[in-house]
Amino acid sequence: MAIAIETRDCTALGDSDLAEMADLCAVSSDIYEVGSLSKQAEAWVLVTEARDNGKLRGFSFCTLERIGGTPCVLVGAGHSCRTTRRDTVLRGIVTDQLRRAALSFPDEDVLVGMQINDPGAFEAFKNLHDVVPRPGHKATGEERAWGRRLAKRFGIGSLSYEDRIFTTRGKGGPPVVLDHASLKPEKIQPEAAALLDGLVPADGDTLIVHGWVLAEELEKLL
Repeated sequence: MAIAIETRDCTALGDSDLAEMADLCAVSSDIYEVGSLSKQAEAWVLVTEARDNGKLRGFSFCTLERIGGTPCVLVGAGHSCRTTRRDTVLRGIVTDQLRRAALSFPDEDVLVGMQINDPGAFEAFKNLHDVVPRPGHKATGEERAWGRRLAKRFGIGSLSYEDRIFTTRGKGGPPVVLDHASLKPEKIQPEAAALLDGLVPADGDTLIVHGWVLAEELEKLL
């Protein structure tokens, strides 16, 4: 059976929805409890859910907005199941969020930004362009500026963000990341994994990553 994807307003989430999300996250080191998920629901506008035969298999909070006039998909806390269908779940969630972007920002390129702490989450950027940071690429001044803009939008103070390596330093507690572990970690590029080498996940450290999706690619999702 195909994975069913639905994006809805965070205001529609009830206690049972948050409890279901918390149960799904219990297998991860980035454990989101009902309380922290409730705060995410207050901080973000939309939540995308993936279900297999009615059972929750993944979710991601997000917001569509403009930063300095540039259309963006900003992703908050998210989690994909640890089953063999995790790649399908992640792909479905990302595609639906991009489809929403196509509806909200017609004929415009869109930036996608999020925090990660596992190299597997780079799979969310698989079909995006000019992903930063990425192996072998020296970020330009404008790309570092985007990192700072995203850090500010994510509520990260300037003293906790290292703009040359796109790294945030946490203060404990669960990080607000897209939590996705690769189904085939042996295929992750060592150079990509090295971008996260300095992180201390237990402290809540993250890597801020962004990439672009082109207007003509978004149009194909409608």
